[in-house]
Amino acid sequence: MVTSRPVPLPLSTPTLPRRALRGALQSVVLALGLALVPVLQAAPDTATPPSGDALSQLLQERDLVAPADSSALKAVRDTASDMVLRAMNFLGVPYRRGGNSADEGFDCSGFTRYIFEHTLGLVLPRRADEQAHAAGFKQVSRDELKPGDLVFFNTLRRTFSHVGIYIGDGKFIHAPRTGAHVRVEDMRIAYWTQRFTGARRADTLAAAGTEPAAR
Repeated sequence: MVTSRPVPLPLSTPTLPRRALRGALQSVVLALGLALVPVLQAAPDTATPPSGDALSQLLQERDLVAPADSSALKAVRDTASDMVLRAMNFLGVPYRRGGNSADEGFDCSGFTRYIFEHTLGLVLPRRADEQAHAAGFKQVSRDELKPGDLVFFNTLRRTFSHVGIYIGDGKFIHAPRTGAHVRVEDMRIAYWTQRFTGARRADTLAAAGTEPAAR
């Protein structure tokens, strides 16, 4: 009987030393316009939101909220932005199959489950494919992605076999594979573009004002 072999995650992105990882991340921070350097120096679960003025400008420039919509702005800051900040705080945590915490390590769905539970209070199913079909989520297309969306990939010759969290600027954060660490990657490289299978947005994030502005 012929069995299919898993498609390995790309090996082109090596595990970086802590100093090199921080340097690479700072370029991502600049692209996103989020003040994350102090967050990276803090212990997990101690992240604080960026300054209101800087975040307000970023969100308005990206049409996430109207300039005068302070209530929507606060909601976005307290949901999607906090989720991204908290997720970035776990950069460098090792991958561990079945892992659910920073202490023991994360696998891909364990990482997304932890972040959603500790930011939205939303408990996701354990497996990536189950998260793709979970109640309380809506499908979004690739060109509608917003920070905090779940992004799914086919990395094991199976739809929705891998999951991460979109952080903006075409990038996502995830727990990749055995021997690697939680890291940020670019969805626009060929490997991820070819394997992208969909995205989901929590109803609570949609209600908070992260829907694309009407055009």
